[in-house]
Amino acid sequence: MEKQEIEIAIGPDGKIEYTITGVRGPACDSISALLEQLGHVEQSERTADWYVPDAESTLNIQQNQ
Repeated sequence: MEKQEIEIAIGPDGKIEYTITGVRGPACDSISALLEQLGHVEQSERTADWYVPDAESTLNIQQNQ
């Protein structure tokens, strides 16, 4: 399992910036939602990890003919 980390920086003006690494897909959104309760969100950006499917997730599509 890849190491999961949250890096949090608090600037002198009180602004908080955070980066979540090692969490793939929408699971990152639930962590972000918790952190965003700290105040108003000015900007949000998804990293490449968000677009990588979780290794434990599978998707099966069958075409009916």
